[in-house]
Amino acid sequence: MAVPGSDWWRGAVIYEIYPRSFRDTNGDGVGDLAGIAERLAHVADLGADAVWITPFYRSPMDDFGYDVADYREVDPVFGALADFEALAAEARRVGLKLLVDFVPSHTSSAHAWFVESRSSRHNPKADWYVWADRKADGTPPNNWLSVFGGPAWQWDSRRRQYYLHNFLASQPDLNLHNPEVQDALLSEMRFWLDRGVAGFRLDALNFGMHDPQLRDNPPAEDPSLSEHPLTNPYAYQRHLYDKSRPEMPAFLERIRALLDGYGATTSLAEIGDDSLVTLKLMGDYAGGGNRLHMAYGFEFLGSRFSPRFVRDTLARHAEVAGDAWPCWAFSNHDCMRHVSRWMRPGEDPAALAKLAAGVLLSLRGSVCLYQGEELGLPEADVAFEDLQDPTGRTFWPDYKGRDGCRTPMPWDDAAPNAGFGGAGRPWLPVPPAHLPLAVSRQHGDPGSVLAFYRAALAARRLSPALVAGAFEVLEAGDALLALRRSVDGEEIVCVFNFGEAPVETSLVESGDVLLSTGGEGARLEPRGVRWMKVV
Repeated sequence: MAVPGSDWWRGAVIYEIYPRSFRDTNGDGVGDLAGIAERLAHVADLGADAVWITPFYRSPMDDFGYDVADYREVDPVFGALADFEALAAEARRVGLKLLVDFVPSHTSSAHAWFVESRSSRHNPKADWYVWADRKADGTPPNNWLSVFGGPAWQWDSRRRQYYLHNFLASQPDLNLHNPEVQDALLSEMRFWLDRGVAGFRLDALNFGMHDPQLRDNPPAEDPSLSEHPLTNPYAYQRHLYDKSRPEMPAFLERIRALLDGYGATTSLAEIGDDSLVTLKLMGDYAGGGNRLHMAYGFEFLGSRFSPRFVRDTLARHAEVAGDAWPCWAFSNHDCMRHVSRWMRPGEDPAALAKLAAGVLLSLRGSVCLYQGEELGLPEADVAFEDLQDPTGRTFWPDYKGRDGCRTPMPWDDAAPNAGFGGAGRPWLPVPPAHLPLAVSRQHGDPGSVLAFYRAALAARRLSPALVAGAFEVLEAGDALLALRRSVDGEEIVCVFNFGEAPVETSLVESGDVLLSTGGEGARLEPRGVRWMKVV
């Protein structure tokens, strides 16, 4: 029997918080859990249903928390377990579900599991990570590459073997083929479920299993389809054997069974693979009702944003993902902010930000919004000497890494560090270009990007058709994207003008206007948005 409210995640809007950059309450230059609690009312007022908090566990911070040294401890830079409990209580008070990031594919090399595993070839955790013998000439066992540059294998002199790391060498890959490892991870998840979290975002999930035969990856047929820049050699392989393995869904069924035992919970898989692979994996990972609740890929995290691309992506998902519930995102902590990715030379960034919000919040599925997206923040230009991200330092200057989307949240343009906290230098500089976009400047301005997001989320929340209704792509010409959302007699038509000139369309002539960026009658302005309730 379904738990009352157990489908709350269908159509939910999930606000992603990057703790280091959200709000610093102790003046050390790094955001903390207390800072998140202090500002949760902003997220609730925006109209989100849940927050997803990226890793805050104990970590050496080589990859800023995605290298977990202990899944059950809060890293001191973010506070203590009591701060998490206070945060959870505040989330309940303001009516937000709380999701935490969980990293099942790898740990830090400082984790006690890996310390034991590398100590010998015959200890109880010897097979908890992916170990392999060298080739006869001493080289790694195959040609697999790390996402962060170089081979995916690191030599360990104690075991005289190589271990696998899909990311940094200090992030060894867990061996999820081992049932004991699966049991251990489920136990770590249970720890947080017992503390009231409503579910998990599962990081880099398709990296969790590898080919036990360790076969070489073949060359990529078309490297341009990779989600990685061509400056990274990772783009030039077809990743058949080092990730996205068919054995993974059986483990996901174990995760779902755990979550179902806690009632109205949810799970969100991150899938990072070539665009043609990702949509199928969304079906494999979140289909059938006995695996994860939903999944998202990188379809809209690249440079393409046009009516045709949106139509094609939605059609491919419907074709290959089956009944899997999607979650869509245009920005996150790992990619350039979409206002900068998609902006044309000389155009108004606020108009683009509103167009993107209108499209994203009209799609069938759940939605992830990244902190600052509701302000229309552009990508920050971080100087080389200020870079913190290891990928940026490795691939500079052709790829500047992820720091440009991770700069501190601008709360108050008149306060030190834009209200992020502290009088000293924060871990990343506050971009001057973000000051005019601060919450303090946009709050109360009916024409602001923030006001538009609030209006869009309010309209979506009140419309069953927009939350979870069926969708249909309507014929509308090259410059327009038009979607029909419907359920139980309610019908919403959403039309978007991607072009640089006004367009006349009968699709917006009649009905009740739920959301608009302006224009009257059949006229839709450049970069214009109109949501209409058919009456």
